[in-house]
Amino acid sequence: MNTLNKNAIELQSPLYYNNRELSWLAFNERVLEEALDERNPLLERLKFLSIFSSNLDEFFMVRVAGLKDQVKAGFNKPENKAGMTPKQQLNQIAIDTHRLIDIQYNTYNKVLIPMLNEENIEIIQMSDVTPSQYSVLEEYFNEQIFPVLTPMAVDAYRPFPMLLNKSLNLAIVIEDNDEFEENRFKTAIVQVPAVLQRFVELETGNDKTQFILLEDVISHFIYKLFKGYKVVSVSVFRITRNADMTIHEEGARDLLKEIEKELKKRKWGAAVRLEIQKKGFDSNILRYLTDELEIHQKDVYEIDGPIDLTILFGFYKQLSKSREDLVFETLIPQPPRDISSDEDIFEKVSEQDVFLHHPYESFEPVVEFIADAADDPDVLAIKQTLYRVSGDSPIIDALKRAAENGKQVTVLVELKARFDEENNVQWAKELEKAGCHVIYGMTYLKTHSKITLVVRRKNNRIERFVHLGTGNYNDQTAKIYTDMGILTSKRKFGIDATNFFNYLSGYTEKPEFHHLSVAPFDIRKDFIRLIDEEINFQKRFGNGRIIAKMNSLTDKLLITKFYEASNAGVKIDLIVRGTCCLRPGIKGVSENIKVRSIVGRFLEHSRIYFFHHNGEEKTFLSSADLMTRNMEKRVEILFPIFDGDIKMRLNAILSIALEDNVKAREQDENGIYHYVVRKQNESIVDSQLHLFSKAYQVMEDEE
Repeated sequence: MNTLNKNAIELQSPLYYNNRELSWLAFNERVLEEALDERNPLLERLKFLSIFSSNLDEFFMVRVAGLKDQVKAGFNKPENKAGMTPKQQLNQIAIDTHRLIDIQYNTYNKVLIPMLNEENIEIIQMSDVTPSQYSVLEEYFNEQIFPVLTPMAVDAYRPFPMLLNKSLNLAIVIEDNDEFEENRFKTAIVQVPAVLQRFVELETGNDKTQFILLEDVISHFIYKLFKGYKVVSVSVFRITRNADMTIHEEGARDLLKEIEKELKKRKWGAAVRLEIQKKGFDSNILRYLTDELEIHQKDVYEIDGPIDLTILFGFYKQLSKSREDLVFETLIPQPPRDISSDEDIFEKVSEQDVFLHHPYESFEPVVEFIADAADDPDVLAIKQTLYRVSGDSPIIDALKRAAENGKQVTVLVELKARFDEENNVQWAKELEKAGCHVIYGMTYLKTHSKITLVVRRKNNRIERFVHLGTGNYNDQTAKIYTDMGILTSKRKFGIDATNFFNYLSGYTEKPEFHHLSVAPFDIRKDFIRLIDEEINFQKRFGNGRIIAKMNSLTDKLLITKFYEASNAGVKIDLIVRGTCCLRPGIKGVSENIKVRSIVGRFLEHSRIYFFHHNGEEKTFLSSADLMTRNMEKRVEILFPIFDGDIKMRLNAILSIALEDNVKAREQDENGIYHYVVRKQNESIVDSQLHLFSKAYQVMEDEE
């Protein structure tokens, strides 16, 4: 056996990899740490608790549900990186999640609620309300809540109801007042109406702001639904169900109708988690629920507080307008450095590539690019991919207007964008109604690319303008996600964009692109080539260097290639916000690799890939993370940056991320993350705030 093969076999050891699911939980723990971080304002800390809960819901609905399906199907092989079977993964997920839930509610009850009280904001119980508040609440129950409630009896004639995914419910045990009734104890289920606010605000007559939870009000007055019976117990619970969709693409005559059909099923999948409120729950009800739902004891979470802290999103919105002192200071996205508001966007892009960096720079030029194209009489065609868009999207409006103005408009709407399927079905219908040509992508692949092509005829010449980005065409998330893009009129980018859209909409082999690298498969192939080149430069000149910023890193082929580069002496910095299956700092495996994660006010979403290339410096932006799904099961784009000034700006952004000593955590050789320790006399660097201050500085300098 030669040395190369021996090394390749050694790099397969499960000791050198983090399990994907457990690594994701470690990321969500970093989100939870933001709720503990005293540097964050109080309401922002509550919002991070909410984000943690929202993330966990999706994790259970998809990832945990998938593992449970594997166990049910009798699949017991270890996964190919950390070597854990589905059962082992589920057991460890349960252990880790119970620990994290304990931290979450300890933070809520013992840290943040007392801090709210100090700010004269109280969440009270029914036992704390004043007589006048009690009267108001009783009237509110009678007039507003009671008519919406539906008690569902459970008996031989009325079986246990099929409860909606993520709905909050009350299980009520009642006793028949007739002492001669043989079966005196009965059970009923009442769903807490999602149409009503969970936080009911109370009049106080003083400077305090008080709220009470809707389920507490319903629980207190629930006896009014059961006349002739005595309420014995009220248990508050919530079910999380398997929400993964099985789409039979090959046999589907109409993918849109197939997805609409599957969306109806999603709400009723198998139960994967049961949350029950500790306060006042009935142990008999708990046993009953676990039996009915066929759920394992380890998937039961006894909650010490309100179930489903995603409700803190709404609480944050209710209070943030009146209590600006308890939220982050408003940071206003600045006009992009490369284009001013009074410049014609097509003329500017004809002269030079324009770089955009959100949310530090405004997303408005992207909206204007589409809107101006819609209204420009010289524009002949607009082609665009849409993965996730906002609820009231100005980009959708512009595309519809373009079609109404007689332009050729082709829009690829990705119907399979997880948890945005319903929105995207609706957008697809609206766009078609307006006269756009709507396509849904390719069989068994998700189109995750972010690209727009505008074709214009000027002075009898065809011009092509292209936008390429790392993030979605969503004007709302562009305010809170860090993303990048370029606008270019370079001829070969225009040809590539034309061929890309023809590839998606027609029948043709994958084109040979000038500049674009397109997944499936080509991006991984190009990364392996680039890493191999860096290894060769390291061997010849000793200056191998790679910096890669992404959301997740799970692809084993690329991880082993990074290990190979590390063993050759290439210095590698990986900035991975979320899941990372690579373990850095292991002697003889990854000792030249560092992994850091930045979790802060904005969601790090940009993907930047830098290769030193013996001083030639190759820099790429991409829609793709280095995950197997991005390499094999999605249509993704990796694109090079040629403009020297933009390359310098990207290098500076990477340098700032590597200097962050406030929101950055580094992974150790055991896969554990720790806050970066600031050295003595070292300046404080919060990379996100630093980039905002630089954007402000540029504007001030220009003014």
